[in-house]
Amino acid sequence: MVSATFRFYEELNDFLPAERRRTAFTCGCAQAATCKHMIEALGVPHTEVELVLVNGQSVGFERLLAEGDRVAVYPRFERLDISPLLKVRDQPLRNTRFIADAHLGGLAHLLRIAGFDTLYDNHFHDEQIAELAAKEGRIVLTRDRELLKRRIISHGCYVHALKPAQQLRELFERLDLARSARPFSLCLHCNAPLQPIDKALIAERLPPKVRAHQQHFHTCPRCHRVFWQGSHWRSMHALLQPLLRDR
Repeated sequence: MVSATFRFYEELNDFLPAERRRTAFTCGCAQAATCKHMIEALGVPHTEVELVLVNGQSVGFERLLAEGDRVAVYPRFERLDISPLLKVRDQPLRNTRFIADAHLGGLAHLLRIAGFDTLYDNHFHDEQIAELAAKEGRIVLTRDRELLKRRIISHGCYVHALKPAQQLRELFERLDLARSARPFSLCLHCNAPLQPIDKALIAERLPPKVRAHQQHFHTCPRCHRVFWQGSHWRSMHALLQPLLRDR
């Protein structure tokens, strides 16, 4: 067994017991333990980690730990391009797309409203989520730490908040989503990009009050649902405005 000193930064501390948060601590490591093995043994999913420094040098997850190593572990740097330093994965994830597990349907709905490509099906099994995330380059959203420890998942977020609106705010703050949000651009049901449509083409499908008072419409090319700026749009607009204020 060897001893190494660890220090975790920013939100990674949320995964640690109180006495190990925001401070350096030394612990024993199994012989031939890798950085990834120890980071996850300490409770932090590897998908939450963007940069690992051992004795001041950027290393990959597979780096074997040696006696006296000092390990600094960092989360994503959304406002800073650290591509030249990256060793734990090939590059930062710049195309922000998500896949949410079965318990985060409300969050998935809100992310689509904000314009983020988000896969969700409450029948998805963990294995399917991991495979789709790896295949399509998606960020896994879950409250299941074990799911985030699956080897093939490269990017993921453990969602701390319990209610959808709070979860959305959490993600906007952690991932700096405001700059890339495109509100009301996706179908809430199919996740497909919406297209404008002439009112005359769908007039017969509209409720009388909508037909009388609304002029601008969008439709989904997959499910053919029609959207307009009604009461639901107004309530969602009010929800998003505080999150988009700084962009």
